[in-house]
Amino acid sequence: MKLSIIVPAYNEECRIGGMLEAYLSHFSAGYGDEFEIIVSVNGSKDRTEDVVRDFQPRFPQLRVLVTPEPIGKGGAVMAGGRIARGDLIGFVDADGATPPAAFEDLVKQIGGAGLIIASRRLPGAVVRPRQPWKRRAVSRVFNGLVRSLFKLKITDTQCGAKLMTAEAWRAIVPHIGLTKWAFDVDMLFKTRRAGYRIAEIPTTWRDVAGSKLRIGRVSFQMLLAIVRLRLLYSPLRWVVTLYDRLLGRVIELEPAPR
Repeated sequence: MKLSIIVPAYNEECRIGGMLEAYLSHFSAGYGDEFEIIVSVNGSKDRTEDVVRDFQPRFPQLRVLVTPEPIGKGGAVMAGGRIARGDLIGFVDADGATPPAAFEDLVKQIGGAGLIIASRRLPGAVVRPRQPWKRRAVSRVFNGLVRSLFKLKITDTQCGAKLMTAEAWRAIVPHIGLTKWAFDVDMLFKTRRAGYRIAEIPTTWRDVAGSKLRIGRVSFQMLLAIVRLRLLYSPLRWVVTLYDRLLGRVIELEPAPR
């Protein structure tokens, strides 16, 4: 099988239907039975699972994985990856912010890289409508901290569309620890440390209404998460035990930001 696309979904009944219609129609036309979409539903209290299953009679390429408890975006992606069968394995957000043609660009341009990611910051990216200034500010501060702390020359670590070779995925993703706020950063950092090339391309992205993020709280949680992750890769790793005891619950409250 050529391609596996994992869609982490937490209370997405109002947005995931349009996203699935677009993705399943697009990839069915171009890939036939050589792709699969795995919707990894976790902790949802709404009709997300029902909405997804309504598509299965028309699209046998669609699979549904349900985890009753909330495990965050990273946990849902990792769960989906355990059953993925594609030569290429990636994930995309359930809100449809990344259109299917933009995700297919990742497939076409991965080349010899182990990981390719979509960027809203590179020249040539199309972002409409423009995100609110608070969201943009938080994103830029977070990215600046990541570049400084981890020496990752990535313009947009949090864009929700990423794709890996199956070889790189299985070498990296099952070994990611913290799976919520720091999931994407840990994936990128581990991929670079393992010697796989990372490619980044401009994408098309649209801000979709319905986000539940609260900027003030999110900013604090993001900072705690990346500090914890950096400690794990330092001689002060022992501090993480104390850090988790005092602040672990704070950074595990919500799914990762985009």
